[in-house]
Amino acid sequence: MKKLLHIGYGESSLLPIFGLLLAVFFWGTSFIAMKVALRMLDPLVMVFGRMVLAALIFLLFHKKLRQFTYRQGDWKYLTLMALCEPCFYFVFESYALTYTTASQAGMVTALLPLIVAVSAGMLLKEKTTLTTFLGFTIAVGGIVLITSQSLSSQDAPNPFLGNTLEFIAMCCAAGYTLLARYLGTRYSPFFLTATQMFLGTLFFAPVLAFPSTNFPLHWPLIPTLAMLYLGTCVSFLAYGLFNYGLSKVPASQASAYINLIPVISVLSGWLVLGESLTLLQFCGMGCVLLGVWISSSEIRCRKLQPSSI
Repeated sequence: MKKLLHIGYGESSLLPIFGLLLAVFFWGTSFIAMKVALRMLDPLVMVFGRMVLAALIFLLFHKKLRQFTYRQGDWKYLTLMALCEPCFYFVFESYALTYTTASQAGMVTALLPLIVAVSAGMLLKEKTTLTTFLGFTIAVGGIVLITSQSLSSQDAPNPFLGNTLEFIAMCCAAGYTLLARYLGTRYSPFFLTATQMFLGTLFFAPVLAFPSTNFPLHWPLIPTLAMLYLGTCVSFLAYGLFNYGLSKVPASQASAYINLIPVISVLSGWLVLGESLTLLQFCGMGCVLLGVWISSSEIRCRKLQPSSI
């Protein structure tokens, strides 16, 4: 076992691959868990519970969290990073899933690597080629096609609004990715993620006192289990598994697994929630994946590290 934990990039092992696959499985099914939780729980209550659970788990590793050297002035970047994700990200995504299906929201997440690449080009002056913009345009067109063919239903009363909110959530995730890349040169991924959970808990705690927040008088079993799944498996365990895999295989190879998230979300939405897509929406899904594929080689060449959703 000790040898397995010290595998180099050039060595072969199924363990890191299994870790990456399990991480993207947790992230891909998170939309279904959120959809189930939101049937009975207020969006902000659900997010707060998720943050608290993850923060409590990180507290178990408090000794490791103290192993860092703070650089003066970084509180601004750390705070802004946490505001982007989880704070604003989860606000937009939670409300998005009250208006659209888990499958459609999952497809919107496929835009994240492209939004990061375009944002890095505009804000950080990183080189962004015409190929990247072409892939981004095709993928956005696919999202527009999926949304335009969406019909209102009990589980998706306003797909256009929901998909728009999910797109804004992806923009927040892109902001987090850029800030995490900057801070990652000075702090460990473990410390940065723990900071997100702790600041996220502080951010969402006051909303419980808002008159508009519906705090449950009792905790229904299935939605509560879904929230537990989000806090433990998605917010904590998936992060650990992905970073373990990232430490054993090249970043370009690990990032390729992120593209499985929308596929998993669509399949799990169909299997668990009975969601379905029309023929034109499948065409839109194909456009999204095609756009990501066109741009992915360019993104992987620059080895952009993906965001932890």
